[in-house]
Amino acid sequence: MPQSDIALRGLYEISKVLTAPSELEITLANVVNVLPSFLQMRHGAIVVLDAEGELEIAATAGNTHVRQSGTRRVIPQAVTDQIVATGTPLFIPDVRKSQLFQADLQTSSSIGTIPIAFIGIPLKADHDILGTLSIDRAGDGATDFRDDEDIYFLTMVANLVGRTIRLHRALSTDRQRCGHEQSGPEKSPNEGRTYDPARHADAKIDGIIGESPALKQVLETVSVVAGTNSTVLLRGESGTGKEFFAQAIHKLSRRRKKSFVKLNCAALSESVLESELFGHEQGAFTGAISQRAGRFELANEGTLLLDEIGEISPAFQAKLLRVLQEGELERVGGTKTLQVDVRLICATNKDLETAVIKGEFRADLYYRINVVPIILPPLRERTGDIPRLANAFLNRFNKENDRALAFAAPALDLISQCYFPGNVRELENCVKRTATLARSRTITPSDFACKKGQCLSWLLWKRADRSNGGNAIDDLARVNAAPVGLRLPASCIGASAGKISPFTAGDPNDPTCPPRLAERDRVIDAMDKAGWVQARAARILGLTPRQVGYALRRHGIVVKKF
Repeated sequence: MPQSDIALRGLYEISKVLTAPSELEITLANVVNVLPSFLQMRHGAIVVLDAEGELEIAATAGNTHVRQSGTRRVIPQAVTDQIVATGTPLFIPDVRKSQLFQADLQTSSSIGTIPIAFIGIPLKADHDILGTLSIDRAGDGATDFRDDEDIYFLTMVANLVGRTIRLHRALSTDRQRCGHEQSGPEKSPNEGRTYDPARHADAKIDGIIGESPALKQVLETVSVVAGTNSTVLLRGESGTGKEFFAQAIHKLSRRRKKSFVKLNCAALSESVLESELFGHEQGAFTGAISQRAGRFELANEGTLLLDEIGEISPAFQAKLLRVLQEGELERVGGTKTLQVDVRLICATNKDLETAVIKGEFRADLYYRINVVPIILPPLRERTGDIPRLANAFLNRFNKENDRALAFAAPALDLISQCYFPGNVRELENCVKRTATLARSRTITPSDFACKKGQCLSWLLWKRADRSNGGNAIDDLARVNAAPVGLRLPASCIGASAGKISPFTAGDPNDPTCPPRLAERDRVIDAMDKAGWVQARAARILGLTPRQVGYALRRHGIVVKKF
């Protein structure tokens, strides 16, 4: 595997370690233990310093020492001092010839006659230096090490570790402040008006419902991240609520009184996307009858959500990277440089690491947006929240339609065992569909069965038997529904004849049932019937327009223009 691919995989694995729910000391030790999988090294160490420059945490491969400043340090004091003082990487080809290691060499006989190379990197968070990350390795004169590439890789790792340390410290400070405020004297209503993220951490966030440990961990991370201006990358399957979590970060941030602007990058062509994000001047292109501000300008001093960031073209990625790095842009057709101050949140369900390896996504843009990755759990990992979500969706349906429906306990038990490839969005559609067709005020398990051609076959799929969620159009292919719009015998669709649902499988033992079509053919058939309007085709297939768009791109189906 090429060295660049190994480094990218290493960053991905280390990002997962850093975002795992565990104590900071354990997290740092895990990072050091992962490093040997991606570069040649003998020993590795992460040293974290406190505000006075004393040793706070020392994590080595397999060992972690906390607040033991009086013990022997994992690397010489002179080495740590130089890295911290200069704030730059330190590379020593042979520590036996370095003055920085002389004191250590006099008290240690482990090095011997073998040349040992040393690489030390400062741990940075913004402009603060929090400690060092270092490795050493033995050389035999025959092995060709890529020192420059390893220094570059370790620098990126050190930046990720530094930001993680900053976040852990901020969370610890907020917890201590909360405890002090609860035990301290009562304050007046007008006291303490400054922003405090911990004060908003337990606030109810519209659209986010649940008490599962997986969801609580994400909300805790959101409450910490919201207090900073760091770029956030929301990752998760389709329908997990990335937009809701982006709004939560904005509402809990210092920018909450400014604009929250969002844009779906997958829904627009490259030229339209450039105009939407950067704006355009009057006469810049046909139809530009007046000057228009872009989404970056509209989100100035606020938050901008770029949904489906993985779908933008490589050419536009270069344009976007400049804005993210410099905070400057020019409107399409303009020459004036505009300064913008925007908190960026990106969202995607795409495997960006694989896209970078394939050359579909720029590595430098990946590093720029993957500052604080937050992985949203799929619904199958938080099944305890399904009854709460279902009741919330039903209450919303009742309010909007002046109804008084309620779930029977067995109905909630049944729906809690279902597999939802579309996650929370699909659960909401399931509740709306069932409530619409309910025959009484109490929804029972029989209301979820195949009635009136609305067969929800995915209700029969137990989550234990499924492993790849988040793509309803793929599950549609596995069900192999019959052609859309055909008049079929009753044996093919259940209790009543009519147009078959794309989720309904025909009876394979009935010779009158027509042959089943492949997914690509069904999508084309639906688009033909809908006049190549994706929203209409989505209604025919029982999917969302976004899922139909995914299917069109995956199968290379060119949308006809009329």
